[in-house]
This record gives sequence, C-alpha cells and structure tokens, in this order.
Amino acid sequence: MTDEKQDDKQPAAPDQAKDAKPAEEKPKEPKDDLVSTRHEIKVGRKTLSYTATAGRMVLHDEVYEDGTFKGYKPKAEVSVISYVADAAEGERRPVTFAFNGGPGSSSVWLHLGLFGPRRVVMGDVGQLLPPPYDLTDNAETLLAHSDLVFIDPVSTGYSRTLEGTKPEPFHGYQGDIESVGEVIRIWASRNKRWMSPKFVAGESYGTTRGAALVEHLQTRYGMYVNGLILISSILDFSGVDFDNQRNDKAHAMYLPTYAAIAHYHGKVKARSLKALVRDAEEYASGEYQRVLSRGHRLSPKERTTAVRKVAALTGLSEEYVDRTDLRIEHWRFFGELLRDERRTAGRLDGRFSGPAASAIAENMDADPSHDAIAGPYSAAINHYLRDELEYANDLPYEQISRRVHPWSFKDFEGRAIDVTPKLERAMRQNPHLKVHVAYGYYDGATPHFAAEDVIAHLQIPDELRANIEHRYYEAGHMMYVHEPSRLQQSKDLADFVTRASRG
Repeated sequence: MTDEKQDDKQPAAPDQAKDAKPAEEKPKEPKDDLVSTRHEIKVGRKTLSYTATAGRMVLHDEVYEDGTFKGYKPKAEVSVISYVADAAEGERRPVTFAFNGGPGSSSVWLHLGLFGPRRVVMGDVGQLLPPPYDLTDNAETLLAHSDLVFIDPVSTGYSRTLEGTKPEPFHGYQGDIESVGEVIRIWASRNKRWMSPKFVAGESYGTTRGAALVEHLQTRYGMYVNGLILISSILDFSGVDFDNQRNDKAHAMYLPTYAAIAHYHGKVKARSLKALVRDAEEYASGEYQRVLSRGHRLSPKERTTAVRKVAALTGLSEEYVDRTDLRIEHWRFFGELLRDERRTAGRLDGRFSGPAASAIAENMDADPSHDAIAGPYSAAINHYLRDELEYANDLPYEQISRRVHPWSFKDFEGRAIDVTPKLERAMRQNPHLKVHVAYGYYDGATPHFAAEDVIAHLQIPDELRANIEHRYYEAGHMMYVHEPSRLQQSKDLADFVTRASRG
C-alpha cells in the first residue's frame, strides 16, 4: 500500500515533463455577489425594520444549437439594490421596481432622491450645500408602503457585460427592455413575490422603458402589474423633436414650460404661475399651432400679434422672437432667457441658473441644474454602498454612462419613437392597471404639456381613462430636489400605491 502511493506521486520522466503543456484555465463562472444588511428607520411614530440587499445578479442566455438545448450561458452582471421590510405573518406587501432613464442613467436619482430609506442632503436653488454633502433618513420613504428594488441597466451603476462580450445588445430599446424585464422576473421568483402587488416606476427615459416594460412583463411572462408610475414622462418623442425642422409641434408643446421658467426668473409680468401656464397652454393648443402652420402665409398683422403674444409669454424680446420666426428651440431658450445677466437657465430644472461661458454663445455650454445635483448624488451613492450597505466594488459607479451611445432605436426606423401602443395594449390587456403621471412645471427636458398631450391621445376605452391620474409640482425634471415638492410627491405616491394595491 505504501509503495503504491509513492509510485503515484513520482514525477514524470524528463522527456514527458518537457513535452507536457499546461492545461488552459477556464474563466471562473460569474456568481451573484449580493450582500444583505439589517437596518431600521423611524417613519412617523413607528419603527420600520428592513433588510437591504446590494450587489450584482448574473443574467444568462438559453443556448440552443441546431434546435438542441445546450444549457445556460452567462451574459451580464446587473447591479440591484433592494429593500424588504419586515412583514407581519400573512401580510402581502407590494413591491416597486424602479429605474431612471438617460438612456445611460443609473437608478441613483429615484433611489436617493425620493423612494429610498436614505436620501441626499444637498440644498436647493440659492442654498446649495458645499461638498462633501450628506445623507439622512428619509422619513417619507416609499418603503413604508412598498418594498423597493432599484435596477441599474447594463453599463450603468456597477452593471457590466461579461469579460470578452460586447455590450451593444443591451444598448438599445428592445435589448434594454428584455434585460430589465429579466431582472424583475428573476427577483420576483427568487423572493417568492409573484403573488405580491407589483409596480413599475420610471423617470424620464425610464418612462419610455417603463411603459414598454409593463407590456413586455404581461405578454412575455404573464406577470400582470398593479401600477405604472411615470415621473417626467416621455412616451412619444415627436412632441419634443426639434431636429426635424418641419416639426412645429415641439415649439407648441414647449411654450408653457418656457412661460413657467420665465415666470420663475421674473421675466414676465406679475401674475400667478398657474394662471400664466394656463394662458400659455390655451394659446399653444389653439392659435399658436394655427400661426405656425400658416408659415409665410401669415399676414403682417397676424405675425406682429403672434410675436407680441409669444414674447409676453416667454419673457424673450419681440425682436428675438421675430428673428426665430416664432419658433424657439429649447437649448436656445435656456441660453437666451437670462443672457442680459450673462447667465443660463437650467434644462433639467429651469429654476436653476449659472454663469454663461460666453455672453454671445448661441446655446448654453452646460446645464447648471445638472451641475448642481451630479456631485451630491455621486458622493452619496459611492459612500452609501460601501460604508452602509457593505457592498464593495472597485469599478466606477456609472451615475450617467456615455458608453451606451449610440443607443439603438432600430425598432422605430423611419418613424418617431413612440411607445404609446405598448401602454395602450397593456391597459387593454389588464384593465386593473393603474397609471400615475407626475409633471414638473420647470422641466425643460420632458415638458409637461407634451406629456399631457400624449396621455390625452391614448387609444383606450373610455372606462380605462379613470385608471390614469395626474399630479403637478412647482419643480423640475427631478421634482424631489425641491423640498415642498418632495414632501407632496411622497404623499401622492404612497396614496397611489396603497389604492392600486387593492385593485
């Protein structure tokens, strides 16, 4: 026995050792690296205990060759942060799946700005705090009413494709919807939540994704949802398409937003914001569209009247409005409104302004509202994940990733990007689906009047229109940056989720 063991361990003969080739090491199979921690937060008079789980989930492809199933092939690691509150026995808590837009944005904004149990402390217009900023408990967190799952689409946050694979299949309308839908299906299955009330919440391009995703979940997986939350909505891009020089619609849809921003900066005659916006909406939906459609067939008198009206609503000079041929492109508006002060107005949030790089530039060089919020949110998420949620990853957390561009819209080749047919189908398919739409008056990225117009034209039965609710805030694209709006929006969403969970 002893001799046999020694023989087994003898080295190979010199010639054999020389000719032997080292075996190629197979790359390690990627695995989920999720980390869970326990926390508490005071909500009103109650203490809410919850489990936070942060990390990355591995997505797989089913592989077939000549019609034969060959197994599963990993394709991407998607960063997910979830919060599950302790529930009483038999309690069926709702769960909300949330993401932002871009394309190329992580979910940090909704996560640490509005929904999550912790939120950024950064100040607001005129009272911005200096770095390194801070985090505080969010006593208004939606977690008090729904468990939360924040998803960073591939190439955002810590989400990446696997080594040796290309990310392009995820960088487009259809691939994005399929991958995010897969994350939702897997999470709901692993956490035994198919029988929970479910909500999908998106902001900005996240509303484009969200509307199509609800239809995808219902059609592909039979996963019917209770509610869709659209924050700063854009479902049909034709209403904001300034690239098409013949598209007069965008100029009309933006007019009420121009009026609101001009009002905030004191560039129009004193009157209430809502009265001014109503005036602008009435003109934009009627006479303004007729004026634009007439082109050079307008009489001199009609043109003069229109120039005066547009100037009065937007705070721009009549000379400038006349030179634009009554058509004010949005980037030019932000640069022109405060030009006499050598400042530019914000696009994401028109309440913000910042010094212009050049007093004669045609457009702003940067968005002062984005400049104001990028630093606080970046500091917060990088600290929070590692120090409080105990998830360590040395990759850069891609708050907004440029790597997703060019984003593929091949599904809409030759026509406008429009997901309203998906939402219409989802609502007809599931008549219990409720829709909550949130608008910011100072949102220069997804103007409220354009979003309203899209919802008003949905091809759904009249009885389903009662399933849609609208809420307005005196804030911008990320309305929760404005504290009064954040508090009100938190109440509105809590109410929506509670009601929609009951069917």
